[in-house]
Amino acid sequence: MSALAKDHPVLRPMRPEDVERVIDIEEKIYAFPWTRGNFLDSIRARYHCYVYEVPGALVGYGVMMVAAQEAHLLNLSIAASWQRRGHGRELLAHFMRIARDHGARAMVLEVRPSNDVAAHLYRGAGFRVVGVRPNYYPAENGREDAILMERPL
Repeated sequence: MSALAKDHPVLRPMRPEDVERVIDIEEKIYAFPWTRGNFLDSIRARYHCYVYEVPGALVGYGVMMVAAQEAHLLNLSIAASWQRRGHGRELLAHFMRIARDHGARAMVLEVRPSNDVAAHLYRGAGFRVVGVRPNYYPAENGREDAILMERPL
């Protein structure tokens, strides 16, 4: 097996026993992370929860809900040590395929205006701004709006 194949992340469904590793990443990369309960509730609700991993390391994870032919990407995260290598783009592409496979015709998501890296990723994948959700996110000094983005699938 080549080093490239060995180091290429594999997507698999998130299990409750993965949540501790997920939370470890979440708390390192976000000032206002999701809670353990958020992830466990998403698994119980049968949202599309996946981890992206290589042997011995969690590269990233995501959570998506699909209903009424629309996918709502709720969380897409890459561990800090794995960022800027194209993994976010690959993980997003996986979620778009999963959404299409489950009958979604469009994907929507929210992103913080202050999260330039994520907004750039989504624009590069064909998402466009369709609105703003005022005071959506907790922030250091109160609340921050969310930019609502959408992409046809």
